[in-house]
Amino acid sequence: MKALLVVAHGSRRPQSNQEVVTLAEAMADKLSDYQQVHAAFLELVEPSISQKIEQCYQTGIRQIVMYPHFLAAGTHVVNDLPRIIEQAKQDYPDLHIDLQPHLGGFDGLAEFICQSL
Repeated sequence: MKALLVVAHGSRRPQSNQEVVTLAEAMADKLSDYQQVHAAFLELVEPSISQKIEQCYQTGIRQIVMYPHFLAAGTHVVNDLPRIIEQAKQDYPDLHIDLQPHLGGFDGLAEFICQSL
């Protein structure tokens, strides 16, 4: 079984966090190969990424695709997410986590923005 985690920083502003949850829900409607799609947050709010990884594992998920909803490859993308993944692999040796490129690393982003203008 496979899950998608849409991971974001987390905000003190509840509406910002809800945008990520809404994005994950919209993605779930379009992605039939994933048994579960969740939003998770790096800091400030729950559910944390580690909490969602554990929840997925406890429900039988053994493959997680992690989509980092970040515009730039800052410390969170380059250091924090790989550290969380490494810890999860130690905790759950039979779990595979695939870290996708962050939003800002998407090759079609400039074209998408230009088409939206």
